Amino acid sequence: MNKDQVLKAYESAREQYAQLGVDTDDAINKLDQIKISLHCWQTDDVGGFETPDAELGGGGIQVTGNYPGKARSIGQVRQDLEKVMSLLPGKQRLNLHAIYGDFKGEKVDRDQIELKHFQSWIDWAKKEKTGIDFNPTCFSHPYADDGFTLSSKNEKYRRFWIEHTKRTRKIAAEMGKQLGTPSVNNIWIPDGSKDIPVDRNKHRELLKQSLDEIFEEKYPIEYLKDAVESKLFGIGSEAMVVGSHEFYMGYAVKNNKLLTLDNGHFHPTEQVGDKISAVLQFVDEILLHVTRGVRWDSDHVVIFNDEIQYIAQEIVRADLLGRVNIGLDYFDGSLNRIGAYVIGVRAAQLAFLNALLEPTAKLRIFENGGMYFERLALLEVLKTKPFGAVYNYYCQINNVPVAEDYILEIQQYEKDVLSKR
Repeated sequence: MNKDQVLKAYESAREQYAQLGVDTDDAINKLDQIKISLHCWQTDDVGGFETPDAELGGGGIQVTGNYPGKARSIGQVRQDLEKVMSLLPGKQRLNLHAIYGDFKGEKVDRDQIELKHFQSWIDWAKKEKTGIDFNPTCFSHPYADDGFTLSSKNEKYRRFWIEHTKRTRKIAAEMGKQLGTPSVNNIWIPDGSKDIPVDRNKHRELLKQSLDEIFEEKYPIEYLKDAVESKLFGIGSEAMVVGSHEFYMGYAVKNNKLLTLDNGHFHPTEQVGDKISAVLQFVDEILLHVTRGVRWDSDHVVIFNDEIQYIAQEIVRADLLGRVNIGLDYFDGSLNRIGAYVIGVRAAQLAFLNALLEPTAKLRIFENGGMYFERLALLEVLKTKPFGAVYNYYCQINNVPVAEDYILEIQQYEKDVLSKR
């Protein structure tokens, strides 16, 4: 888009929002403080680099599509992430899974991973001036094939996964220390049953015991934040998931851990936006995984839809941005993977900007005064305000492509880089 057109549209938008008592420059400054963690697994369909021909498996996780250009080395993952970041305004973080270690061709089982296998990632993050979040990888492994990891009745398997998760916490803490920004280490496990189990309780007892042991080692909060993530069901765990929302909410509240709310891990009619202020009455922070559920699949590319707007509005209206850690979590191999990242981040940023442009104080006055017609009318008027012009200006002052211009950039990258892999 023409720079003068972008500026002219922004000046008009600034005037319109000013009439409502909203400072668009202030909204942009606040948006610039929101860091969204990019999930590395979108680059290669959750393959990782433990083995040359690693395949995704376990926990009902599936990636559909075989679009050309999948990253096949750590160098290619980093190249793709750098390209993504170059197309986005603001500053992002990296969310790394344990199977993405720099193993240099050596076979390293997950209970043996060390800091040295991730030091090159830390060095890369230093160069990019960003932070890293981390995750144990409790799937795509023979010891997860029976559907259970930290809640397994097979003590050999359970001990293996406990050690793996302990090591991810230690590595994540060192990431946070070296990078000067806390690393969120998020525990998600696929444990569950395809058909109706008789002894749910035993699995949940074992999971609690495993978590208690994992969290025995204490790390400074300025280095490490621990998070636990629930799921409603997965393919192969339709009848019971051990780590349900109720289980992890109870555990997080009792032990003051971050509760991870993934908006694809609940019933389709549930609204994660409604859960945020409820949960934050009882824990210090949460981790938000932004995705898009479609029927039984929880991992479609994020778009600017009602759900992401509801989530952003709740966080902004309640002034909770400082207590919410935000990351993307989806994987789609059916389209250009770089494009999937950029669409998702921009959609999330648009949602937060739109929320930041609300005249919250005025809306609250209406609500507290029982003026519900006025509240609803203003909310409806806001839907047609030119928040897109404000976002385009935000992109322009960050020297990244404005509006649809990023499409051509990604098409060129596909021609020059992805098509040659």
